[in-house]
Amino acid sequence: MNNQAKEIVKAFYLSDILKDETVLSRFFHPDIKLLWNSNDGLTIMQYQDLKNFFDEIRRTYCDMRIQVSHLLQDENFVTVRYKYYIKTIENPDEELGIAHFIAIWEVKDGKFISGYQVSQPVTDKDDTAESYEKVKV
Repeated sequence: MNNQAKEIVKAFYLSDILKDETVLSRFFHPDIKLLWNSNDGLTIMQYQDLKNFFDEIRRTYCDMRIQVSHLLQDENFVTVRYKYYIKTIENPDEELGIAHFIAIWEVKDGKFISGYQVSQPVTDKDDTAESYEKVKV
């Protein structure tokens, strides 16, 4: 099986979205559609929505780290399980886990064309030390 889709998704999650403003154009197809289920319900995002989202992340955080535990490919679909850690501008000395994610991305012509994502905020009941060991990346 060709691992190109998996390598593209992996490269996106390894990129620095805080400092590299080309991430969106390099990885997301102009016709991208992301369906995101979160505590706020369903959000449907297209290219401009994602651009606005990334712009807000850049304004809010001074550092961000992603810990990927799973990265699995089935043809041109890639499933990724990960957690975001951030440092805020107001408190740059403290790293906080903010949310758990599972996303399924469809890759077409070397870019993300569609996505389905579920997120859950980190809580004090999370067993983050045990739940985020890398399994298959």
